[in-house]
Amino acid sequence: MSSNRGSGSRNLRRNTLEFGRTFVVMPKGTHQATIVWLHGIGEKGSSWTQILETLPLPNIKWICPSAPTRQVTLFGGYPCTAWFNMESMSEDACDDLEGLDASATHVANLLTSEPDDVKLGVAGFSMGAAVALYSATCRALGQYGNGNRYPINLSAAVALSGWLPCSRNLRNRVGLSQEALRRASSLPILLCHGKVDDVVEYKLGEKSAQTMYSAGFQSVTFRTYNGLGHYTIMEEINDVCNWIIACLGA
Repeated sequence: MSSNRGSGSRNLRRNTLEFGRTFVVMPKGTHQATIVWLHGIGEKGSSWTQILETLPLPNIKWICPSAPTRQVTLFGGYPCTAWFNMESMSEDACDDLEGLDASATHVANLLTSEPDDVKLGVAGFSMGAAVALYSATCRALGQYGNGNRYPINLSAAVALSGWLPCSRNLRNRVGLSQEALRRASSLPILLCHGKVDDVVEYKLGEKSAQTMYSAGFQSVTFRTYNGLGHYTIMEEINDVCNWIIACLGA
């Protein structure tokens, strides 16, 4: 059920890191929605295809890209697959805006050729979840962090064990435009987090949900799981499936 797609992104500059291979899980039923699924740090696109293939969501096409291999400051410069560089895991961390924009652009480019009648979404785990939430803010603002236009009409964003990058001043930025407020309030977002996550702390996920809601993302759902660390469980996966069906009708 899975196939490979070429790597690379049309809008990336030559000096940007190369994205890896993209894997695709085709829908078993009628193609009603396409969701880009973004893996966690150190993983690759195929890391999640086995789980996605078994989900009771026959009308969804999953696109699973692989992040570039880069040196990550948080790990002492150790090279691994990562959607952006990070110096620390905290709300006040200095965000790699260029890396975030490059990854969000790559996601958008993967969705540009989807049929007009298909709903589009982005989802991810851990660092992939961070890019999914960042993409949601780009959709609301109508532009990337660098000011370039954001071209995709996202219908949903899902974040498992993740956090919101570039959260500072989000409320002020969204509030500058009635159109941004309208897009933010109408975009469904699901955040799921384990109470005993020892990698991305629960309070960081909780704060991210609160920040998005206060910034105007009125359709934010935050689900928590007692005893869950930095991984996923069937209860969480089932919640995600039910939410996607309710949200996208797929």
